[in-house]
Amino acid sequence: MSRPFRKILVANRGEIAVRILRSCRDLGIETVAVYSEADRNSLHVRYANEARLLGPPAPSESYLRIDRILEIAKETGAEAIHPGFGFLAENAAFARAVTEAGFAFIGPPPASMEVMGDKLASRAAMVAAGVAVVPGTTEPLADAAAALKTANEVGYPVMLKASAGGGGKGIRVVRSADEIEAAFTTASGESLSAFGDGRMYIEKFLERPRHVEVQILGDQHGKVIHVGERECSIQRRHQKLIEEAPCTVVDDATRAKMGAMAVAAAKAVDYFSAGTVEFLWSNGEYYFLEMNTRIQVEHAITEEVYGVDLIAWMIRIAAGEKLTLPDNLTPRGHAFEVRLNAEDPDMGFVPSLGTIQDLRIPGGPGVRVDSAMYRGMEVTPYYDSMLAKLITYGSDREQARRRMLRVLQELFVGGVKTSASLALQILQTPEFIAGDYDTGFLEAWRESDPETSREVDDDFEEVAALVAAMHRHHSAHQNALQFAGDADSSLSPWVAADRFKRLGKGVRS
Repeated sequence: MSRPFRKILVANRGEIAVRILRSCRDLGIETVAVYSEADRNSLHVRYANEARLLGPPAPSESYLRIDRILEIAKETGAEAIHPGFGFLAENAAFARAVTEAGFAFIGPPPASMEVMGDKLASRAAMVAAGVAVVPGTTEPLADAAAALKTANEVGYPVMLKASAGGGGKGIRVVRSADEIEAAFTTASGESLSAFGDGRMYIEKFLERPRHVEVQILGDQHGKVIHVGERECSIQRRHQKLIEEAPCTVVDDATRAKMGAMAVAAAKAVDYFSAGTVEFLWSNGEYYFLEMNTRIQVEHAITEEVYGVDLIAWMIRIAAGEKLTLPDNLTPRGHAFEVRLNAEDPDMGFVPSLGTIQDLRIPGGPGVRVDSAMYRGMEVTPYYDSMLAKLITYGSDREQARRRMLRVLQELFVGGVKTSASLALQILQTPEFIAGDYDTGFLEAWRESDPETSREVDDDFEEVAALVAAMHRHHSAHQNALQFAGDADSSLSPWVAADRFKRLGKGVRS
């Protein structure tokens, strides 16, 4: 089979960059990595055929520099650009700039991204397509008074949500009328600060819902299929911690119905590439929540259960190839994913910064670790706290769960705190073992157990900010010296005595 492209630039960092580079290598495609000064020694820099410096550590000066990314793509002769997830992955302006510059964008068309990236526009599009949505508004709320009127009509509790929100920002649960004004002002201001868009809308708040998402793939010739569902209800402040596939409450008939609804949602906005349609499940009913117009962090468990390389298909679809997978794929076995974050669960999930001084990566049957960790790696405050994804597969759910227990017990990351201990506890709770949990599980469990009840609050958020600022100040001089004389650094992959071998030409500038 011929390779779809000769050379691809990966516009991301960390484990997702490494993950994409591996699929490219499997396809015989040469690769270009980009990196910030903070990532000069990173694994994705080592694994690519070529690597080019973007700029200083701050994302606004490096991984969000559209002009610099396109400049590097031209200089290196790349034919396509894969954005991974985060950073520019769901930025329609970036996708449009990529295609206008003559490169293939490995993702959906900009118009689809614009509709699905706006929660209000996507709700309206889904209503028009006959897809069930959570009861609420499809137009932005003018002010707190309009929010109060709508909430009274929908019925409490309600959820105030930012149209441009994400990662838990701009969301407030309101259980009574006297909470509306303060919640509206706070959430709108939070969204305006984080996303430059303070528009708000209301959805009915579903008690004890489950967060179930459906993976879709579509080509540029009109074919769209679903690749099963994932359960993502173990989360804190709307950020996922543990995922599994398939979902324990979804049977074959329901899977077909939810899959058909996800396909209809994608077709309604002329979508192609990989994407995820998210649903809220409550009392046997399911409602469209939103669509992620990119590859998801938890895509690996779908790959394990369905035997599909989703990244490779994104690349082939971007090259114009037809999707040859069958319309009705069947799940085989079960898979879990634990996100390994550099943070301290016992101190309200504050970031844990420092150097990974020792490292033991687990292995064995049914184990996959998508990681960018290495001994000597510095965990900085500039980027997301996720270090790796721990994935286990089994012939059934219990085998996959027990393998994850083994993985978490074998894992060792010295020098920084991680979320592994929390995940280990969760996987052994009666509720998780039975598959009987919802999006409120973590908070309820921690509140019921004094040993696990240190949930994050505003004070901890301030501590996190102070820790990050102190770390930046303390390491600035050391980083400057390291970046200036990288060839002499004991952490440099180019001089490390760790049996590392470069792939391809290994050009770095």
